[in-house]
Amino acid sequence: MRRSVGRSALYGVLFGLATAAVAEAVRPRGGTTLLVDWDEVRRTAHSRLERPRIEPGRLASVATGYRALADKLEKPLLDFVGPLRKGASLPRFEALDREGWLDLNLGILRRAVDPVLESGRMPNSLIVEVGRAGVNRYVGFMLAFLGRRVLGQYDPQLMSAEPIGGEGLYLVETNVEEWQNHAKLPDQDLRRWLILHEMTHAWQFAAHPWLRKHMEDSMRVILESATRTTSPAARVAAFAGVLPAQWRVMRQMQGTMSFVEGYSNLVMNELGRKILPGFDQLEAAYRARGRSRSVVEVLIWRLTGLDLKLQQYKRGEAFAKAVYDARGMHVLNLAWKGAESMPRVDELADAGRWYRRVAA
Repeated sequence: MRRSVGRSALYGVLFGLATAAVAEAVRPRGGTTLLVDWDEVRRTAHSRLERPRIEPGRLASVATGYRALADKLEKPLLDFVGPLRKGASLPRFEALDREGWLDLNLGILRRAVDPVLESGRMPNSLIVEVGRAGVNRYVGFMLAFLGRRVLGQYDPQLMSAEPIGGEGLYLVETNVEEWQNHAKLPDQDLRRWLILHEMTHAWQFAAHPWLRKHMEDSMRVILESATRTTSPAARVAAFAGVLPAQWRVMRQMQGTMSFVEGYSNLVMNELGRKILPGFDQLEAAYRARGRSRSVVEVLIWRLTGLDLKLQQYKRGEAFAKAVYDARGMHVLNLAWKGAESMPRVDELADAGRWYRRVAA
């Protein structure tokens, strides 16, 4: 009996301490705060970058070389995929080091997220501080991880308050050079191959204006869900992208994003095979690059969901290849008529189903 009373007293003390801890965690501390500290995100990411900088003069020289290659590739690209709309053009290439890539993508994130952060400021409390620290570290870690791997990028200036026209095409020279040396790849053909991929992305947006609005509208739904939630914990979850309402919109976007990436891969491979002497070596090295991840990299890809995204893009590439092989580029390009013509997630594995819906 005495032992039972003692145990009950202990449980009572522990319950009281837990209640007090929760109360302290959610107790307002005066003022409001933003959920992301971009300076802390940058410090976290930058501290994990290796070889962050390339001398500016060398970057400028490399960028000039990119542009010369792109100028020669534009005509065969447009002959293969189709013309640009009247008055449209493709942006010029820039060369980035890892630090430049980090700052570019911090700018992209801030452009999209800052308006939502400002409209969804939260009262200061311990739980908010803990959540913000977790978000800062997660975003910083992800940027550093990708900053050591990304080879090229197209920035369509989504969610930009500025007039459209600031799109950018980039290769991350540090990563390209590192992969070239490691896999002993031909330097000119490697860069031409990567340029083809990124130029295709630029063509997708330049030739089809509806794509920008479709992407922006979807992003707004996902981001603004963070301001419609009331509790700090729910807002942290919203910025992590784990709310059910976000899942529904993200699933709708998966078909579009998978096709956008898969189409670019199809172009870089089908056109690359025709015009690049070193294509077979490049393709083999690219496939090997995906298989040669370390145990730590495999774990990161799986824990962060990047592996699932890569698999989705592979499905998009398989879909594009199936349509192209069976019916040609003119049929594959029916997907660019509008958002309703994009393949849905369940059609990526059934190109015939998509064709029957869109062609009808």
